[in-house]
Amino acid sequence: MMVTAITQGIKISVDTTYEEGYSDSANEHFMFAYRIEIQNLADFSIRLMRRKWVIFDSNGTQREVDGEGVVGEQPIINPGESYNYVSGCNLKTEIGSMKGHYQMLRLSDETLFNVDIPEFQLIAPYKLN
Repeated sequence: MMVTAITQGIKISVDTTYEEGYSDSANEHFMFAYRIEIQNLADFSIRLMRRKWVIFDSNGTQREVDGEGVVGEQPIINPGESYNYVSGCNLKTEIGSMKGHYQMLRLSDETLFNVDIPEFQLIAPYKLN
């Protein structure tokens, strides 16, 4: 199920999949992939500088991931353009969630601002039965 959020004209859409072939339930290893589309609906160019994730696992643990760019890139996204990437997250249980934000740089005046990444669920499909 896709989730979306718009912050200051930047639209973030997230779609997730459970990666059964990379998961090992006997060893509490559940792998999920997520595809993110960043659409620039604003009238200014941006550069994605940093990302921060808060990852929740249904066993009660929470962890944070903070770093430069995404998948090794700091893309520039001009008005009307979009940028897509796929990454992954492993959990110790079949159910969890992620949320966070991107730090963007408005290129015209070098202003930094945060763009929300909407919270999305990570659920192994067999848990939905």
